[in-house]
Amino acid sequence: MITQPQATPAPDPYEERLRVQTARLLAYRDDGPLVTALRDKVGPGLPPVPAALAALLAIIAMAVAGMLGDGPVLLAPALVMVALVLPTAARDHLGRLDWLVPPLIRGTEFLAVILVGLAAEAPKWLLFVLIYVVGYHTYDTVYRTRQSIWPPAWVFRAGLGWELRLLIIGAGAALGVLTWVLAALTLYLGVLFAVESVTSWVRLDKESATARASAEADLEASPEEVLEQSTGEAEPT
Repeated sequence: MITQPQATPAPDPYEERLRVQTARLLAYRDDGPLVTALRDKVGPGLPPVPAALAALLAIIAMAVAGMLGDGPVLLAPALVMVALVLPTAARDHLGRLDWLVPPLIRGTEFLAVILVGLAAEAPKWLLFVLIYVVGYHTYDTVYRTRQSIWPPAWVFRAGLGWELRLLIIGAGAALGVLTWVLAALTLYLGVLFAVESVTSWVRLDKESATARASAEADLEASPEEVLEQSTGEAEPT
């Protein structure tokens, strides 16, 4: 008995839109290897917006209360953010306000970097350069995904994610070596994000140029040439 091949059903447009929305928001979060490793081990997780907002307010409260002095206490902002924001990675980010999660995470990360850096008396220009590098990576990710060009997963792992960046900075401040840690981290992330971004866009330009050249060649080809290319046989004369 010969069976007819079954056509693959087209994806539901609504479900596809939700899938893309979730993928974009997860990419904008810029989670690193620690969050990726623990995402499936935190159960249902915490509501993303309240948890991210709580982390931001807690770090602001630490600064206002004058808790960020010298020593191990400078690791506290990173630990608070990891404890509150890491469990939100298990959620699907389809809530009405879940689009706020990535800017809350990035804003809290930048605020923690500034507060810890100033408390540890790190060079202000170095703090600015690090924030610029991470900000460029965020902008590049947003722009790419809006063009349906997804950065490779290894970039987020190699970029350490917000969680490892904050833990490294907090540990450096607690140990009194923050300037050296900031310099090394900024140099590493700057080279990583710049090289990966440039090579990806150059490769995309080459692929686009090749596709345009192929399309123009097809338009300029005669009907006989098109027939020969499609069948492998020349039209009899």
